[in-house]
Amino acid sequence: MSQKHNYISKVVADAHAAVEGLENDMTVMFGGFGLCGIPENTILAIRDKGTTGITCISNNAGVDGFGLGTLLNTRQIKKMIASYVGENDEFERQMLSGELEVDLVPQGTLAERCRAAGAGIPAFYTPAGYGTEVAEGKEVRVFNGKPHILEHAFDAPFAFVKAWKGDKAGNLIFKGTARNFNPMMAMAGKITVVEVEELVEVGELDPNSIHLPGIFVQRIFQGAHYEKRIEQRTVRAKAE
Repeated sequence: MSQKHNYISKVVADAHAAVEGLENDMTVMFGGFGLCGIPENTILAIRDKGTTGITCISNNAGVDGFGLGTLLNTRQIKKMIASYVGENDEFERQMLSGELEVDLVPQGTLAERCRAAGAGIPAFYTPAGYGTEVAEGKEVRVFNGKPHILEHAFDAPFAFVKAWKGDKAGNLIFKGTARNFNPMMAMAGKITVVEVEELVEVGELDPNSIHLPGIFVQRIFQGAHYEKRIEQRTVRAKAE
């Protein structure tokens, strides 16, 4: 006996439909860690759309010519808010020349600013960054004898993330370490756009395996042609 599911479908046709409403000079989040779990199709759709002046919140800036490096090459990113930027020569060039504004954030702080946004917490105190440039201009309070600086939750109209599997109601399963920043950013964005490797009917996912419920997702589509590159490939020399 088949079971009927009542739900609101979050499915859009493709990546180009998914980025509808993205405008110049917006602040957006991109899931992923390095090149692991990045929304490859969505990034290319933004490139094709030609959106400029983007303030990009991401763990890092991809590599030359791939991931967010694609949008750096086309000068579509105005500012990067990230915690690691060591794999992209074009990023370095733009930063040193003053073409690109960069806000380096401790990785734990970056994660908590995402999580706080999704949880409805406007700000929090953390000891990370006290006594460094990170703390400049920020309120300081002492807790248990230790100085903490005030950090604010992110405010992003869009969050672009990638999951392994999703259903048409937006329930998501992430695979392995590709989970990384994706769930937190999905919770934080006002409009969360998800691309998945496999899109299934509602009811096909084991409820106990779902990592993020569809309540946090506004748009979902099935991506294609994933390259899944890695930043540095190191292999052992072949035995003679």
